[in-house]
Amino acid sequence: MTGVRKAAIMLVQFGKEHSAQILGSMSEKEVEMISAEIARLGKLEPTVVDDVMDEFYAMATTRYAGSGGMDYARELLEASLGKERAALILDRLEASMNDIPFNFLSHADPRQLLSYVQYEHPQTIALVLAHIPAALASAILAGLSLEVQTEVAHRIAVMDRTSPEIIRQVETALQRKLSSVLQPDELSTVGGLAPLVEIINRADRTTERLILEALDARSPELAEEIRRRMFMFEDVVNLEDRAVQLVLRQVEPADLATALKGVPETVRDKITKNLSERGRENLIEEIDLLGPVKVKMVEEAQAKIVSVIRSLEDSGQIEVQRGGEADELIA
Repeated sequence: MTGVRKAAIMLVQFGKEHSAQILGSMSEKEVEMISAEIARLGKLEPTVVDDVMDEFYAMATTRYAGSGGMDYARELLEASLGKERAALILDRLEASMNDIPFNFLSHADPRQLLSYVQYEHPQTIALVLAHIPAALASAILAGLSLEVQTEVAHRIAVMDRTSPEIIRQVETALQRKLSSVLQPDELSTVGGLAPLVEIINRADRTTERLILEALDARSPELAEEIRRRMFMFEDVVNLEDRAVQLVLRQVEPADLATALKGVPETVRDKITKNLSERGRENLIEEIDLLGPVKVKMVEEAQAKIVSVIRSLEDSGQIEVQRGGEADELIA
């Protein structure tokens, strides 16, 4: 079990209010990694939760210095818990660090990794992208040709279970090129719509649009299901007014003005009605002063705002309703 997964389990146990405060103190990259892992959590065994919370408590009672490492962690644990208890925790910790396939790629340079995988078979690329963090996978996917993007996206979506032997073969190949690998002992469940949506959600709007258009031609039902699970900029009309106001407080006026160029009136109206009269006047004036704007600039500005929305959703501060979703009312 990776540290990110343990953190995700802990935050779920803490509840939305406390989790939101913790996420608010993290970097954007950390928030993305943990939020993605929370989204992937299924039903957890009570023993697993207990082990994670026990380990957290043990770690929380120690005081960390500026540098770490296993040796330093061992010294701290032995000093606070004794050698026997520390040994048990360290055994679990070392095991967890060798439990997740492709974990060694978590901090790889996207350009370097792309140079190694872009000529691999689409199934191999799909296997790698389904295991690595969504932000890194998105960068790799964006660097592939459109034809390969479509093929890889489709394979991730329909992928179910992969044998450890196949995963080991792919890892071994990457080991010769990049770094040491992890050896999974159990059958790994990877792929499916959830990780694909996470990857596309973090891609730029151009890549997002091209992938969905290509999937439309290949599998309209699959493309529609992906759209239903995604949040597009235009979906801001489905947010509650309170949520829109919270988003607007974290968006730069220049980005907001650019993002609203050429959008449907319903989208612009949703934004402007949640601004003060003065703010509304300033926004309309800034939009008019912009003049013609390149599509890429508009898409980049919209992507920034969508990123804010997803971050607020991940931290539990707002609720986002996707297409086809509807909360039932209880009398």
